[in-house]
Amino acid sequence: MMEENIAQKLSEIYARDLVPTIQHAINNLIQKYRNKIKQIPYNLSEKDILLIAYGDHVQNEGEAPLKTLNDFSNRYLKGHINTIHILPFYPFSSDDGFSVIDYYAVNTSLGTWEDIENLSRDYRLMFDAVVNHISAKSEWFKGFLANDGKYENYFVEMSPETDLSAVVRPRALPLLSEFEDADGNKKYIWTTFSKDQIDLNFENPKVLLQVIDILLFYISQGAKLIRLDAIGFLWKVPGTTSIHLPQTHAIIQLIRLVIEEITHEITLITETNVPHKENISYFGDGNNEAQMVYNFTLPPLLAYTILKENVVDLQQWANALKLPSNQVCFFNFTASHDGVGVRPVQGILPQKEIDFLAATAEKHGGYVSYKNNSDGSQAPYELNCNYMDLLTSPKEAEEIRIKKMLLAQGVAMAMPGVPGIYFHSLVGSGNDKDGVERTGMKRSINREKLNFLSLISALDDPSSFRGKYFNAYIDLIDIRINQKAFNPFGKYAFPFVNNHVFAIEREHENEKILCLFNISSSTQKLNLFIGEGLELVSGKRENMANVTIEAWQQKWIVLDS
Repeated sequence: MMEENIAQKLSEIYARDLVPTIQHAINNLIQKYRNKIKQIPYNLSEKDILLIAYGDHVQNEGEAPLKTLNDFSNRYLKGHINTIHILPFYPFSSDDGFSVIDYYAVNTSLGTWEDIENLSRDYRLMFDAVVNHISAKSEWFKGFLANDGKYENYFVEMSPETDLSAVVRPRALPLLSEFEDADGNKKYIWTTFSKDQIDLNFENPKVLLQVIDILLFYISQGAKLIRLDAIGFLWKVPGTTSIHLPQTHAIIQLIRLVIEEITHEITLITETNVPHKENISYFGDGNNEAQMVYNFTLPPLLAYTILKENVVDLQQWANALKLPSNQVCFFNFTASHDGVGVRPVQGILPQKEIDFLAATAEKHGGYVSYKNNSDGSQAPYELNCNYMDLLTSPKEAEEIRIKKMLLAQGVAMAMPGVPGIYFHSLVGSGNDKDGVERTGMKRSINREKLNFLSLISALDDPSSFRGKYFNAYIDLIDIRINQKAFNPFGKYAFPFVNNHVFAIEREHENEKILCLFNISSSTQKLNLFIGEGLELVSGKRENMANVTIEAWQQKWIVLDS
């Protein structure tokens, strides 16, 4: 049956006469990796929280950064966070790892595969599959320009006269980049993101087979989750938007079929920073595509809600959240190595409010990246700003800054799905403007590398800003991971309280929790219903008919049955 499903999926991508040959090659890959991949059944639960980190986010002189990350995690995160998403740790040429030179190697400046294996002993790991594009410095692209037959049609050549105006553009950069081959011929190559990030040509079945090999290799090296980076752009057709095309969805579904022929332990997670309806299309029918999808609408919409002190738009969006099955869930986060994308709130917020977010990011010391529209105009695409500095002005009182940021993190942890915590959101960092000046790249503002000794000194000091914030964050994490109601596949609801209080109700195995978030600078007095519960942050009993919640406060209440 599985072979029939794979053949059917291949026929949705390639000409039928090619299918037998491609399927035979896929079968060989399955046999190659079957005995290299351990079979350890695992079900996602309330215990699952991901740390999102670069391999060198924390550095200790004379030590491989991946070992330092392991030491830091064992010192501060063990028993609290069980999964680490190591951002691309392969040799690269630009974009802090997202222009991969060699998919099968560990960047020697970070460590070795042994360091990855050591991390995998204590934490479940998520690897990045940056397979929409590859570095211009890679052997693949060098071979292509050298007219090596092995790499023929590995990349998308296009005449500059081709009408590509309908193509969705994520960056304000040329779509086609000019190169010269070994014979002096000019070649115009499709580069969605930059001239150093060359899009792969999946119309060539050899490329697909190579990518499947890469993914199975990652699983054999300890990956339990695989993040499909920029996956929406995989298939290109001039005259179309060249995003979310049917062939792209078919390729993801095929990848899942192949992986599940070997193991059912792997979670595929799609990274598509696009409007919400497009984003959730990567769940497929709820059983055949990604098991987890980045909840890209949450970061900008939550920031807007906190800045405006009004929950109405967040409430309406949350109440419309639907999942196609009980086998899939959202990946909830507020910040990442990228900025805060604003495309996901198109259609939810009017353009003037998106512009308000952009203006606030700049006012608070951040930047804004723009994309090209099909009419030649530009629009904000991404807010390049540390999330705490987006929510709060650096001039605000320390206590208020901590409360607002923790409030946002609390919402992300209480939302249905699995929470992801970016390293700098965990340790209370701010904008790194020196990093932007050093690299000339706006995204560097939230990619600061921290000295291990300085960081642990701050975290161990309960009177420091980092120490106060981090310890309060860990307390929230511990609440979440010890309550069955936060199972990623449990029931959820968003009851309306008032325009300033956002409520999330979670339920699983007869345990029900009501999380209340006062997203305002004024105290709210609530008469919710008759009954009582245990408020987990304070450890005190709460009368639900008389709830007082202070400015920027959150309450997590286990309701009496």
